[in-house]
Parts: sequence; structure tokens; C-alpha cells
Amino acid sequence: MRSYHLIYILALTAIIACQKPDIAETVANTPDEDVELGGKTTIQGSFINIFQQPAPNMSSAEFDLHREADAAFGNKFVTAPSVNNSGLGPIFNQSSCESCHVSNGRSPFPTDPNELRGLLFRISSPGVDVHGEPLAVAGFGTQMQTKAVWGKQPEAHLSISEINEIVAYADGKTIALRKPVYNFIDTYIALPANTQVSPRIASPMIGLGLLEAIDERDITAFADPNDANGDGISGKPNSVWDVTAQAMRLGRFGWKAGQPTLLQQTAAAYSGDMGLTTSFFPTESSFGQLQYDNLNDDVEISDALLYETTFYPQSLGVPARRNYADADVQRGKSLFLSMQCGGCHRPSFVTGSHTKYPFLNQQKIFPYTDLLLHDMGDGLADNRPDFAATGKEWRTPPLWGIGLTRLVGNHTNFLHDGRARSFEEAIMWHGGEAANSRAKFTQLSAADRTAVVRFLESL
Repeated sequence: MRSYHLIYILALTAIIACQKPDIAETVANTPDEDVELGGKTTIQGSFINIFQQPAPNMSSAEFDLHREADAAFGNKFVTAPSVNNSGLGPIFNQSSCESCHVSNGRSPFPTDPNELRGLLFRISSPGVDVHGEPLAVAGFGTQMQTKAVWGKQPEAHLSISEINEIVAYADGKTIALRKPVYNFIDTYIALPANTQVSPRIASPMIGLGLLEAIDERDITAFADPNDANGDGISGKPNSVWDVTAQAMRLGRFGWKAGQPTLLQQTAAAYSGDMGLTTSFFPTESSFGQLQYDNLNDDVEISDALLYETTFYPQSLGVPARRNYADADVQRGKSLFLSMQCGGCHRPSFVTGSHTKYPFLNQQKIFPYTDLLLHDMGDGLADNRPDFAATGKEWRTPPLWGIGLTRLVGNHTNFLHDGRARSFEEAIMWHGGEAANSRAKFTQLSAADRTAVVRFLESL
């Protein structure tokens, strides 16, 4: 199966033999072309619930479905036997989608190691499983569950410390970069010493339906795994196992693009985060462990509920840019592009035809991502492969809505584990393929660095 996995990668990148499109040609936007970041799904305004608004171009039937999906997304699950929302656990991370995705935004970095909010830990053993996916850790699986129902024991608790590294800009000013150090304690059995651990923070929910509607060819066209054009950027697609298709497909969702569709992503969250079974993943996440309840019952999340919950992120609108005409913001955007940040955070796509929801079709959107994997260097490495993603590679996260993080979530924590406490910290953590861009940022004046931040705040 591993050779099949590699063949799919080659098939995905076969069209890359020709030169990757010049990023300068693809981002020649007028200063205000990217105001409506989500095309016709764009929401105007700036308010605390901005990430919870439905796309305004849906039909009345789709609006009705969105309301039902909103309720499904907010369901809080409890232990069996309960009449409503039964089946939580036996081990889990949170009891509802909203517990991680507070107000549909990115989760803050936890202040209490006993309540991690939207921070969880993917784990694996060295090697790969049958489809090239991460290999489960014996007795623990592929995700560490830090909570358990009454009478059961969590897989582990967590302790968090941090290291701060002081780095300097060219003008002599300095910034402290925080690196969290995580340790599992009170594990229910001994954790193997070679366990690979990857912290992941919950991401914003907005615009996910639009990202799903982008034609696969438009994503792979910008891959350049061997850096054929010599720009130092060599993004590549991830290929992952699609449970429905029973085949390898392009990965789009998650910090390492480990899921091919929002439906499968939702089913995986029900399973790993809440211990709830679906037709996608009918086996309890605790199967084979001491916590397993030995109840071989029917799936706990029906297909109807799974599709309904999935529609919620598919149908959320995307906030419009703000302050885009401000001179500092426009200068910041020019600097952002001149530093080659747009080489990974590609500004725009035009969506294709979504198989079910026409309101997502043919929208010119500005997510500022290429949805490809990039080597981000040793500083951000988790050293845990995920299908084709190496331990140094991460999918480029979309930037739309990032400037509203403080308003929606009351924090400014960024990157895959929320370590960065500001935009500048996030930029200064970039390495690998982004080292050039970071170096250019360090050479900017304080005023120009602020302008780049102002641009990010406008998204």
C-alpha cells in the first residue's frame, strides 16, 4: 500500500513538470480587489459573532438547513444511556464541537493544563499503517485523550512549561519567541519512549466549504516539490485515505492536510475528540484498551446527523476585509507580497462546482493559502509524519479572518499549537521554505513591520 501511496503523489504532481505559475502574475490585485474575501459568501461588518454568520447567498432551504446544522454543531454529548446526545467517551478530549471551536474561531493557548480547550495531541509510533497513515501507539491510538467518563481513567494528563528565545531585528529591537514544552504525566499505562507527539490547536471554521469547492487541479498546479523554478518554495500536496472512496485523495483539511473532505474531518472529530462512533469510524476510539466499555452498540452518530453537522462549516460566511484603503495597510500588503509571503499564502482562487451546494460555485475568493505542504524548518517541526507530510511540513493555513482573532476569541495566539502571542512572533517562527521571507522581515524598519501587521489585521 505504501507504493500505491507514492504512485498517487507522482500522479498528483505530474502536471508540475512545467514551471509553476509566476506568483507575481497571480497576485496582481488592485488594492481593494480582495475586500470580499469569500466572494458572494462574504459578511460585512466587525462584531464578536462575525464567524457565526451564514453565507448570505444561500437559498431559503439552505438557510433552514444551516439553522439545523448550527444546533447540531452545538450539541453537548453525555454518557449513555441518555435519551439525547448519548454516547460520549469512554475517553475523550471535549464533549462538543463548540468546546474547541469557541465562537467558530481559533482556540486560545490553554492557561490550565487540566482544561486544554482546543489543544489536543496527535500521537503515533514510527512507521506507517496500511494506507500510509500514522501508525497507532499500542494502548493509546493516534490521539491522546485527556478526559474520561465516570469510572474510567484518562489516557494521560499534561504539564506545560515554556522556553523563551530572544531574537533581534536588524534595527536592534528584540522579540521573545515562546516555545511550549509538553510532558504527559499520570499515563494510565507506560507511554512508549519512541512515541511521536504533535500538538494541534483548533482552527477557525469560516470558509471551509469554499476551500472544499476549489478544483483539485487548481491546487496541485501550484505545487513545486523539487523547486523547479528556483524560488526556494517547494510546496507539495498531501495524499490521504478517503474512507468513502476507498482510495487516496488530495488532503485539504487539518494542520497537515490529513483529511480529504469536511465530512470525513467531522467524523474523525466525533471519533477522536468525543469518542463517538459513525459509519466512517464505527469502532470505539478506546477499543482494545482498559477503558473500553465492551459495548458493541450501533453507531452513535447517524449519517443524517453527520451530514447535518458537516454542513455548518460548509455554509459559514467569510468576513470582509477592513481598513483596506488605509495607506499603512496597503503598504503592508505590498511588503507582504514583496517578501514572497504570497508564495505559500497564495491570495486567490476561483472555486469550481461543488457537488451539492451551488452557493459555493464559481466564487472568486481570497483565502491566502495554497493548501499545500511546506517545510517550515526545525523550529516548528513536530517530527511526526502524516501521510506524505514529513515531520517538518505543515499545510499553509488560510489567513482570511485572522485579523478578527482578538475580537472573536479575546486572544492573539497563532501557529499550529498557539505558541505565538502576536503576528510578529508567528512570522519570526517561520523557517525552512519561509526562512527567506522571515529574513526580509527582520530587515524592515519598525514602521514597515507595523505596516505588515496592519495588513494582516485587515484580513
